[in-house]
Amino acid sequence: MPKHFFVLGLDPLRLSYLKYLPNAQDYRFHPLFRLEEVVNPATFDYDVMLERARQQLAAFPEPIAGIIGHWDFPTSVLLAHLSELFGLRSASLAAVLKCEHKYWSRLEQRKVMPEWTPGFCAVDPFAENPREQLSLDFPFWLKPIKAHSSYLGFRIENEAAFDEALKKIRAAVHSCGDPFNQALAHIQVPEEVGPVDGNWCIAEEILTGKQCGIEGALLDGQYRVHGIVDTVKDSRNLSFTRYEYPSVWPRYAQQKICAAGEKILQHMGFDNSAFGIEFFWDEREDRFWILEINTRISQSHCDQFVKVHGVSNHLVPIELACGRLPDFRRYRGDYRTAAKFMLRRYRDTVLEQAPPEVQIEHVERDFPGSNVVIAAEEGHRLSEQSMPDSYSFEIANIWLGAQDQQQLLDHYHQLADSLEFHFADGGRPEPFQFNCVRY
Repeated sequence: MPKHFFVLGLDPLRLSYLKYLPNAQDYRFHPLFRLEEVVNPATFDYDVMLERARQQLAAFPEPIAGIIGHWDFPTSVLLAHLSELFGLRSASLAAVLKCEHKYWSRLEQRKVMPEWTPGFCAVDPFAENPREQLSLDFPFWLKPIKAHSSYLGFRIENEAAFDEALKKIRAAVHSCGDPFNQALAHIQVPEEVGPVDGNWCIAEEILTGKQCGIEGALLDGQYRVHGIVDTVKDSRNLSFTRYEYPSVWPRYAQQKICAAGEKILQHMGFDNSAFGIEFFWDEREDRFWILEINTRISQSHCDQFVKVHGVSNHLVPIELACGRLPDFRRYRGDYRTAAKFMLRRYRDTVLEQAPPEVQIEHVERDFPGSNVVIAAEEGHRLSEQSMPDSYSFEIANIWLGAQDQQQLLDHYHQLADSLEFHFADGGRPEPFQFNCVRY
């Protein structure tokens, strides 16, 4: 009998990755919510979504093997909440919210790994005098307690920048903060977190160095990392430009962050689920920092796993549901390295014309295995994108594979240069030049 899985926000692109699963014919995948309902919705009611999903799952006539999610909130929290309601294998709702609440998560990190935890403090953006809450010196990062993709995240250099950032945060923080508070109402939040909820912010010490993330899973306390992905920012160190797999960090540094991941997740009480943890490494001082904990696989990494292993990281929740830890060492793909690139513009303008479909098809034929998805919408200002980065605008996502890093970066620039965008200001996308990173 086939095993039935529900996938939150299932879309054609992610569905195409599922065909690379071993024994894919043994599984049936069903959508749970449309993509636009769970990815960057302008506003939503968490409890209404929870009840809609509960009714759909309860009405399904066959046994459900598991629920799969590869997006941030609300997907990540709905996955744990629904799994708990239906007795499916997953991390508990409380553990997931503990990891995803930025301030609560930092409190827990500081208890068990203080040397890996940057300085931080909570800030109520609606307080009469928010500056009085600051315990950090300028500069620092200011972020909502719950957001993603750098939305409403600002580097604060001085008091004027702090005041300006707060204006923008006050105007938009409720769109994600209110639903997150609805989710928090389903658990007991400890007294030490206090009034800090989804509409508050966290100020954090600015971290320096290189950024890298581990993806892994826990099964009844058994911990395994199945992939390490380099997260590379632009030359301004503000916006993400690519997720490159596998990591080029030295083995020593990889071993350090893998061990740190196990320690922090065990402390959090996080188990029976996939995870992703982002780290910084200051190579000069040989110092490591925890950036954030994600309670899911990443949809941004699916294609890289297919290219390098021949199987998507969707294998992780499938294997966990079947009571097994995934082992990607068994699989080999067509490429030795792969990346998702985010092609960007740094000035707001109107996209008058995106590359036509026939041009994209031609480009993808020229670069076998590539995939190009236009992220900006014709006839609209780039700033009208849902939940944009605070410093730039995604124009396109480009997935590529190669046999080494130099070839990967060369092909990216060749492909990006061949895409014809027409902007109202006459400018072009800005595919920053990168050097190969070797150790």
